Amino acid sequence: MDYTMEDRGRLIIAACKNSKSTNPYEIFQKVASQDFVRIHGPEHHVLDGACILTAYFNAGGNIELESCLQKLMHEGLLMPGAICGLWGVCGAVMSVGASLAIIDGTGPLSTDGSWGNHMKFTSKALERLAEINGPRCCKRDAFLSFKTAVEFINENYDVTLETPNIKCEFSASNAQCIGKRCPFNQ
Repeated sequence: MDYTMEDRGRLIIAACKNSKSTNPYEIFQKVASQDFVRIHGPEHHVLDGACILTAYFNAGGNIELESCLQKLMHEGLLMPGAICGLWGVCGAVMSVGASLAIIDGTGPLSTDGSWGNHMKFTSKALERLAEINGPRCCKRDAFLSFKTAVEFINENYDVTLETPNIKCEFSASNAQCIGKRCPFNQ
């Protein structure tokens, strides 16, 4: 089937809402295995943050999940594909950063500390991606973002997300897989 990005976003949000897991990687595995999620693509700019929002809500986080997912979908669909290589910042990290901003109600004028905390999260996640280097892999970047986000959320919020035990099951579909250089290649 030929999905538009809006179709992909809506299907991702619907699939995430059906999960009861507090493990963002587990949610990701189920959703990313669907035919509306490609191995690489800007749908990850919606999917990755949606998995964090869903896991956070399922762990008892005080958010209205439907409206948060809709806001994330809107923002994720604004991010173009290939920004990792063209702009020097990963869409997976941006998506997860957007989910944190949605949880905290952070905006560009926020002075409550959340603005800076989110910058610390994204800089740490981007550093971890940079250490591995390219080429891009939307799955690997999501996994590193999840590991960093779970650490961040468990340290800074009143919920506990399950620590993901990540093993990539997508490498056979990725023509650019870096194999043993990937920390999730088993």
